[in-house]
Amino acid sequence: MTTHYRRAAAALALVSLIAGCSSKNTSSDETDASPISLARTAVGTVLAQRKAKAAPAAPADPQAMAAEALAVNPGPLILVGLEQAGTTQVLAMTGDNARAGNRTFMTRNEQALILRGFMLTGTRGLGHDLSTVEAAQSAALIAAGRSGTAQRVMRYYSADGLERPIDFTCQVGPGPRPGVMVEDCAGHGLSFQNSYLPGAGVSRQWIGPGLGYATIQVLRN
Repeated sequence: MTTHYRRAAAALALVSLIAGCSSKNTSSDETDASPISLARTAVGTVLAQRKAKAAPAAPADPQAMAAEALAVNPGPLILVGLEQAGTTQVLAMTGDNARAGNRTFMTRNEQALILRGFMLTGTRGLGHDLSTVEAAQSAALIAAGRSGTAQRVMRYYSADGLERPIDFTCQVGPGPRPGVMVEDCAGHGLSFQNSYLPGAGVSRQWIGPGLGYATIQVLRN
């Protein structure tokens, strides 16, 4: 029997004992040290403990997470926030495909993001995963800090295990703040806006309709 259940059982036993003896103590002048008061306190403590255990843990501080990860992991790291899910995690690099230019970053529970430079090119283990991205035109414009029109293809895994492409036309140009580049894309009734600050290793990129946006910060290259 767990500590939680032992405490609950003890409190209930105390209540039963007091109920059995209540006919012997019918005085209305109960003091704080009376058996009934003690029983109520015990039950209240158990209920408070159960409520505290049921309450969700406070979200971890991203700065603390980043500092801890940098201290224990000497390799490349990124900090990723999934806005729609409300989660923030540190991912460590687990694969580096130099030929394709892709780097795979993974959490401890094997959820992964794949980056090509600063551009998100895939996800794994998140559900509604992004299979691959073809966005070389956007990447070139963003890296050069130039404006222009670019084509983007995003492929998603369907229920039958096949990749389904969605084509987008994107307008790339400077954002509202110095150094920020914005990629406005639309196609097939969908639209999104990605923001990049390549010099700082920070971006906000749309994964897809099922996952929404991810904010990505490079902690160590």
